[in-house]
Amino acid sequence: MKYFNKLLLFIFVLSPLTSMAQKPGYWQQEADYSMEIDMDVEKNQFTGNQTLEYTNNSPDTLTRVFYHLYFNAFQPGSQMDVRSLNIQDPDRRVQDRISKLSEKEIGYHKINELKQNGNKLKYQIEGTVLEVILDEPILPGQTSTFDMKFESQVPLQIRRSGRDSKEGIRYSMSQWYPKMAEYDQDGWHPDPYIGREFHGVWSDFDVKITIDKDYVLGGSGNVVNGNEVGFGYEDEGAKVSSKGKTKTWHFKAEKVHDFMWAADPDYVHKTLTTDFGLTLHFLYQDEIDSVKNNWEKLPEFTAKAFEVMNENFGVYPYDVFSVIQGGDGGMEYATSTLITGRRTFGSLIGVTVHELVHSWYQGVLATNESLYPWMDEGFTTFASDLVMSELFNKNGQPLAGSYRGYLYLAKSEANEPMSTHGDHYETNTAYGINSYSKGAIFLNQLKYIVGEENFWNGMKRYFNTWKFKHPTPWDFIRIMEKESGFVLDWYLHDMLFTTKVIDYAVEGVNEKNGNAEVILTRKGTAIMPVEFTVTLKDGKEEQYYVPLAVMRGAKDFNNDDVTILPDWGWTHPTYTVELDIAPQNILKIEIDRDNYMADINRNNNTFTKSNQ
Repeated sequence: MKYFNKLLLFIFVLSPLTSMAQKPGYWQQEADYSMEIDMDVEKNQFTGNQTLEYTNNSPDTLTRVFYHLYFNAFQPGSQMDVRSLNIQDPDRRVQDRISKLSEKEIGYHKINELKQNGNKLKYQIEGTVLEVILDEPILPGQTSTFDMKFESQVPLQIRRSGRDSKEGIRYSMSQWYPKMAEYDQDGWHPDPYIGREFHGVWSDFDVKITIDKDYVLGGSGNVVNGNEVGFGYEDEGAKVSSKGKTKTWHFKAEKVHDFMWAADPDYVHKTLTTDFGLTLHFLYQDEIDSVKNNWEKLPEFTAKAFEVMNENFGVYPYDVFSVIQGGDGGMEYATSTLITGRRTFGSLIGVTVHELVHSWYQGVLATNESLYPWMDEGFTTFASDLVMSELFNKNGQPLAGSYRGYLYLAKSEANEPMSTHGDHYETNTAYGINSYSKGAIFLNQLKYIVGEENFWNGMKRYFNTWKFKHPTPWDFIRIMEKESGFVLDWYLHDMLFTTKVIDYAVEGVNEKNGNAEVILTRKGTAIMPVEFTVTLKDGKEEQYYVPLAVMRGAKDFNNDDVTILPDWGWTHPTYTVELDIAPQNILKIEIDRDNYMADINRNNNTFTKSNQ
């Protein structure tokens, strides 16, 4: 990309977000929200005043903008409803429930007024998308102020957000406000809300919520008037003030791309402040003793999970995180999560760990997860499985479940490329396995390719380089190339854009010049470097490594006794090598003994004398 003119460069330097860019011409938008919300808990409706300061850091002149109106998805005939009715394996939480909602159970956003810099705007609403024709274009480097008055109805809880969940939580307020869509180097992203993933603009939020005084709230960021509303001061004799029948809760969240809150009159609120300065909030119902006991144990494990993540993947940059009972399972939000709470302790800590790990990949790195859900869900699965393994001292392969899931899909007719847009998968099964399981395997195999030290250094470098910048798959793989010195485009391409599978085999052993001539074959369509172990009759083991020619390098085994063999060119289905071992002394030859490769047929990975 070319550098912009001096004026824009000056603007970029002043911007706290764009100044962190790692490549010439990098830019991203900014949309800062101030909102005042008045909730009617009898009608399950609220009115809102929103002021949005939108800064166009792009090189483009904008003549229109888009907002997401997520609550409109919860109406019979919506795209989310029709998609759920027609996909062959609908989400069991949705199924046909939207089609059966009554007028008092649906969700909606009604826009009563919208102005740009004080001038009324023309707009149109199509489902969950509001398209706005601007009164005056927003030039590069300019900021416009949008003032909106709106009214909304909270839908019956079906998918993520809503009221009166199955566990009795009154309000799970996620995807609840008119939200500016993201505009980036690929243009606008006004994706209709089908039920998958999200992409948002980095923002500061200042939100005031007026609600019945009996309700306890939690959400993204910090409650800045906690002493007034009685939040976080249970043991300090706080004076709780209210005006008549309501209280106003004041939240602030900085440098996030979403804002969530939840409310219930029966929430218990507990806090824990870690030694490293992170304040953890826990809000839940504790009427059931087993549930209460599990939630009372949760803070200690949550704090430990943050320690493990900070040490291995990069340091969490915020001072707060809230774990809140609500929603329909587990879902990540800015500095917070909504999870169902009536679980065994293992399930409770498991879902909490998974959702807090999202803070790294959805919350801070914030890839466009509609386009690349695997970079969020898969990376989160990889990291959370390792965290859980460390928390509970588990032995074995932490990602065994991911390998089983992926291999099932890889062998089926339902397989689709991992590059498929999150909303556009033919089945929920293919979306789930690709995004979670194959995404996690992508990292675990990469660790096998580049080596442990390069991989872990690369994961931290990726986080520190690209936090708050919406990285792409190519940004990630370039970090790993720089860290390892390898060329890795072949790996990204095969894993992302194809459904190629790995299948390597030991074809046989011949005698040549008194030595063992080992024949390896690539039966699958995907290529990988190959490690194999030769076990001798006396019990001794010899380790060998075959680099790929396209890697332009060989893995460093840190002085381990591994013999590095000549490169294997991807055009050659067969690889033959003469080892300085008498064939009669060989007991067994095994490819990938540690099971890093997602090999679809491990039966041919091992050769023994009985094979001959």
